[in-house]
Amino acid sequence: MSFINYSSREIILKIVYYGPGLCGKTTNIKFIYGSTNPDARGKLISLETKAERTLFFDFLPLSLPPIRGFKTRLHLYTVPGQLFYSASRRLIMKGADGVVFVADSQRERFEANQISMDDLKENLAAYGYDITKLPFVVQYNKRDLPNINTVEELRAEFNPMGAPDFEAAAGHPEGQGVFDTLKSVVKMILQDLKNPQS
Repeated sequence: MSFINYSSREIILKIVYYGPGLCGKTTNIKFIYGSTNPDARGKLISLETKAERTLFFDFLPLSLPPIRGFKTRLHLYTVPGQLFYSASRRLIMKGADGVVFVADSQRERFEANQISMDDLKENLAAYGYDITKLPFVVQYNKRDLPNINTVEELRAEFNPMGAPDFEAAAGHPEGQGVFDTLKSVVKMILQDLKNPQS
């Protein structure tokens, strides 16, 4: 559920980047942060322990039109990918308005993607979310690397519901697909806000 800050006249949207360890969630967030107007963004915060890391930052996209007189501020989060941090991931998922699942395109990471997708569905179900009704986008990352699955193979396994999906190379200097992914999930959230389901 989006949070409304009446004093600053802002609607705050929480978007969570989910996926297995080292799939490129952090790379996505860092690319967006580095490409965002410094005057419109908060600090890039890293909540780090010895073995897990969660990144967070917020920004006010100047291109988004106001909704009922309120500006839209985005809060972007990554979840720790390692399997044993399920409790942390579940906590971060609470109150999410939209989810980006970052799949690692490398063939040797296919099973890690499957485990992470199952974990995502489990954590969404714990809060009563339905993945088919939540603003949800799939990103097939690392398309610039050798030995990758085809998009068709990835789509059949990780996006049978036909959610918007994008090929990406978040680690590439141009960040291929990074902003396409973000814009898509934001658009879905805004449509939900304008047309709430009864």
